[in-house]
Amino acid sequence: MVQAESPATLAGWLEFLDHRHGAPIQLGLDRVARVLANMAGHSEARVIMVGGTNGKGSTCAMLEAILVAGGYRVGCYTSPHLLRYNERVRIDGVEVGDARLVEAFAAVEAARNGEALTCFEHGTLAAWHVFCAEALDVVVLEVGLGGRLDAVNAIDADCAIVTSVAMDHMDYLGDTRDAIGFEKAGIFRAGRPAVCGDPQPPAALVEHARAVGAQLWISGRDFGFGGDRQQWGYWRYAAPAAGGALHRRGGLAYPALRGANQLLNASAVLTALELLRERVPVSMQAVRQGLMLVECPGRFQVLPGKPAVVLDVAHNPQAAGVLSENLSNMGFYPETWAVVGMLRDKDVEGVVARLKDRVDHWLLASTPGPRGLRAAELAERLAAAGVAGDIHCNDTPAAAYRAARERAAESDRIVVFGSFLSVSDVLGVIRADRH
Repeated sequence: MVQAESPATLAGWLEFLDHRHGAPIQLGLDRVARVLANMAGHSEARVIMVGGTNGKGSTCAMLEAILVAGGYRVGCYTSPHLLRYNERVRIDGVEVGDARLVEAFAAVEAARNGEALTCFEHGTLAAWHVFCAEALDVVVLEVGLGGRLDAVNAIDADCAIVTSVAMDHMDYLGDTRDAIGFEKAGIFRAGRPAVCGDPQPPAALVEHARAVGAQLWISGRDFGFGGDRQQWGYWRYAAPAAGGALHRRGGLAYPALRGANQLLNASAVLTALELLRERVPVSMQAVRQGLMLVECPGRFQVLPGKPAVVLDVAHNPQAAGVLSENLSNMGFYPETWAVVGMLRDKDVEGVVARLKDRVDHWLLASTPGPRGLRAAELAERLAAAGVAGDIHCNDTPAAAYRAARERAAESDRIVVFGSFLSVSDVLGVIRADRH
């Protein structure tokens, strides 16, 4: 029952929670675990947890699409969102409505017993409350930050996927790949499948998997992929470390998600599903259908029309390198216009270094909030990264995008990247213009 002082709307809850807890990020499982224990509800669904530096959203989207195509009832929790908070909590691919989320936020509040929760932690528990109220077969959970101490990790997983390990969120996770890999590996469980989509995992990740007794499968060693222009194939050994028979799946259509890195994600997805097949069998028809229909806005999303518009939430050097490769595979465009807004705690110079040779014009935007970076400061950091030439500052990503549309020729290309905030602001403008 919603308490009298509780907000009555989803927007009210989000504002209330944002203002109640000063720190947006506070890693640790103890508080979340205590509230979870107080909450009524239990789910018999199989849980697949997805962590990693990049590729988490795409991986969750593929899992969701394939499992729904296979006839299963699927809950999916991801973050952050682009336009609506409801995007974070889906059942069978459909966003949960405001009323359900309001009830779930109130249920968490009733179970809190004075425990301090961040907005993300409260929202994670609310999503779990929604899923427990449904007769679901599988729940897909995306880790918010790191893994070991992230709120999502308070829920036990039947299978865990770490998509990649790269330098990001160093203030929280450490300043080496080993330190970050150890945090990502915290979602692995003893005796259960642990899939690593990074072909070169840091030693700390491998060591932690061994220490906890997880069944670790590594891309390129235990499973992988190959293909040509028309189709791709998947292979997997029957046991980790190439210790069993080789299984192959051929004649697969490429995922609907664009980008050279998506086969890394897709092969990790297929490995997880293969390892859960005794409890959640999935046909190859469902795999093909799911990969063909999967959607994940903001991940190398190429919009129809002219000039070409590419939306990508790339905000760290590894993701920027993938974006650069994907842009190079798009074909020839006379001019490329970059709409960029970033947060001040990101490796701006590292991101720019990987993309500066692909960009002719830079339209920089200020981003809001305490972590936001003003466009003028961003311009200074671009100069430090060796960028010279056509650079313009704008108040918002939306304003930068409108300036790009005014200046770009039909044969040109506009690329929006740097943060979820930037892509969200621009996507809102694009959708508003279409209506």
